Amino acid sequence: MKKVFVLACCGMAMANFACAQSSVTLYGIIDNGFNYNSNMNGSRSYAMQGGVLNASRWGLKGTEDLGGGLSAIFTLENGFDINTGKFGQGGLLFGRQAFVGLSSRWATVTLGRQYDANADYVAPFEAGTQWAGNVGAHPGDLDNLNNTVRTNNAIKVRSAVFGGFSAAVEYGVGGVAGDATRNQAWSIGVGYSNGPLSLGAGYLNVRNPNVGFFGNATTGTPSATTANVASPVYSGFMSAHTYQVASAGGAYTIGAATVGFTYSNVAFKDIGDLSSGPNPAGYRGSMHFNNVEGNFKYQVTPALIVGVAYDYTKGSDVSTATGTNPGATYHQGMAGIDYFLSKRTDVYLLGVFQKASGTDSRNRAAVAAINNQSSPSSSDRQALVRVGIRHKF
Repeated sequence: MKKVFVLACCGMAMANFACAQSSVTLYGIIDNGFNYNSNMNGSRSYAMQGGVLNASRWGLKGTEDLGGGLSAIFTLENGFDINTGKFGQGGLLFGRQAFVGLSSRWATVTLGRQYDANADYVAPFEAGTQWAGNVGAHPGDLDNLNNTVRTNNAIKVRSAVFGGFSAAVEYGVGGVAGDATRNQAWSIGVGYSNGPLSLGAGYLNVRNPNVGFFGNATTGTPSATTANVASPVYSGFMSAHTYQVASAGGAYTIGAATVGFTYSNVAFKDIGDLSSGPNPAGYRGSMHFNNVEGNFKYQVTPALIVGVAYDYTKGSDVSTATGTNPGATYHQGMAGIDYFLSKRTDVYLLGVFQKASGTDSRNRAAVAAINNQSSPSSSDRQALVRVGIRHKF
């Protein structure tokens, strides 16, 4: 990262004023590569795709020392597609993050568009946020542990680390006339790190998620008549009144090897609220997914990392207008190699394979749907191989 420091001292001319130090950091990631997809809507695909190991971005971080251990902070972060130059996150200028706040030795308070506290503490243990990229996220990133969705109008309080422990709570202000909880979101997270062991757990709860959460990456107004999720894994459940995620994860390092896991329980509750989203299958009640991932990473040399992971996702049954949807099951395997040419530049090779069975959210035979692809498979299987390059600044 490249830092520009601005030092403002007023004490020479006016002795009653103290010195204050401010800094602004410009940073970013540029990621691009070439994909082979075995079945994208019935055809093989060979295509350039940007932002897979990390989404391409640039941002500004700032801090001002207010004295007494208190600082003002801000972050503005833009996402973009390197191959077209378009803004990411539905065209939002700072769609990835945009917040301002205060930080002290005890806690940090921030306000704006932010990541949820559940993902803050559990996402680092998922292979997709480490070496597998967003194509290695859990199917459709249904638990948001790959940070696909941010929380708007959020107030977050995060503690400092005490004895290896830290915690955070976030509230996304929603509300419309007559319903103060509509479109609201709240989350909590806790974490522990000491030597080779790291652990995290969290909970996320969102009301009217189709509009207030999954639909918030837009410069316009999201519509409740349209499913604001494309993945067949859960796009059919967008009439849920509530979306919730309970998750936990951990990792243990032994020499150059790290073993990790994540677990999440995802629920779409009170399906059938047409003011939240469409319900073409006539679902009623609630739909639950259980997701378990195990992963392994090995630091072969200081410059070379290899990793493998397996993810299992199982959906419950749910009532439809004509009977019962028995739910879908997804098996996903991932492997990756990442070689650092320097501290800022690396090249990598990723492979992902997914197999689906059962009945998906569209109330059809489940098809494989690797995350962050423009189309799902036309069958129950899909494989992706990617070679890419990433540069950080």
